[in-house]
Amino acid sequence: MTRPIVIKISGHQIDDPKYLTDLAQVISGMKQPKIIVHGGGKEISQLQEQLGITPRYIDGVRVTDQASLDLVVMTLCGTVNKRLVHYLVSAGVNALGLSGIDMKLIQAEPMHHSSVDMGFTGHIMSVNREPLLTLLHSGITPVIAPPCYGENSIYNVNGDHVAGAVAQAVQAESIIFLSNVEGVLQDDTIIPNLTSEQTQKLINDEVITGGMIPKVEMALSTLASGVESVVISNLEGLQTHGGTVFTQSN
Repeated sequence: MTRPIVIKISGHQIDDPKYLTDLAQVISGMKQPKIIVHGGGKEISQLQEQLGITPRYIDGVRVTDQASLDLVVMTLCGTVNKRLVHYLVSAGVNALGLSGIDMKLIQAEPMHHSSVDMGFTGHIMSVNREPLLTLLHSGITPVIAPPCYGENSIYNVNGDHVAGAVAQAVQAESIIFLSNVEGVLQDDTIIPNLTSEQTQKLINDEVITGGMIPKVEMALSTLASGVESVVISNLEGLQTHGGTVFTQSN
């Protein structure tokens, strides 16, 4: 079997029917075996606020109390996962919705922070890759929601971290982080290729700032785990093979 790719879909536009229709068509045209991991943080935060729960983040990671965990599981494993699977199946993708909980696909433990109780926010310990490889061999595209299995609880795990761990476990050829940004910009121009060393220099020189920093740090840690290339792009970039491609070296 050809080495798979992992596609991480952020939650920014995952409630937009036009976006989902176009995304499903693009994925349907990709012949390589693929695993999809999705987020949905925007919809979780909206539901929290409707129920009077103030979303809390530490270093960009959601603090998850029991009430928030219930919303996370309901929203990600239910509403968002099945919505995405529906669009993919309608476009001809043989998609199967899962979460990190099913078959103990992804085991997690509580995330520890020096000064904050992170509640049911989790840190990944291991990935059970055999069920994923079996599905891929059968021509099935797993669509994974990020809640993960823990010995004493379900844990809410950052979707980017789930995608990176899955890519490492299945020895993916590449991982594509799809967001609402087209890639890393310098002087309003996309940087098409970056090595680990060049990326670190751009962070040090404050060319890469703000919310792009955790994205590129995840790209670098995924490269270090053995994945050959990481792409940060938007849907248009996925269609045109654009975006920013990260590799260990030229």
